[in-house]
Amino acid sequence: QVQLVESGGGLVQVGGSLRLSCAASGIFFSINDMGWYRQPPGKQRELVATITRGASTNYADSVKGRFTISRDNAKNTVNLQMNALKPEDTAVYYCNAKNPLTGRNYWGQGTQVTVSS
Repeated sequence: QVQLVESGGGLVQVGGSLRLSCAASGIFFSINDMGWYRQPPGKQRELVATITRGASTNYADSVKGRFTISRDNAKNTVNLQMNALKPEDTAVYYCNAKNPLTGRNYWGQGTQVTVSS
């Protein structure tokens, strides 16, 4: 059974930092491309950052220079370091795993991030 479990969300003030973690089980982690997506209140889910199995990264323009995605294949985890947070970063953040060979997508249950001004 595939499980992606996010942690690290919470309430933070503008300019603060948070570190999200996603622990994966039930998948061959090292071959999956991993990513973080978010869904702001009343809006659609959007890409935040991705990291391929080869550790190539991609970021949404809105978070470039502030967020950093990383992965630890030994621990089956993917992390998102978020700095200089803004109110518009408020959203539910979801962990995603995608198998590039089969196209299968897996999602975590989400973790709330709230940035107060």
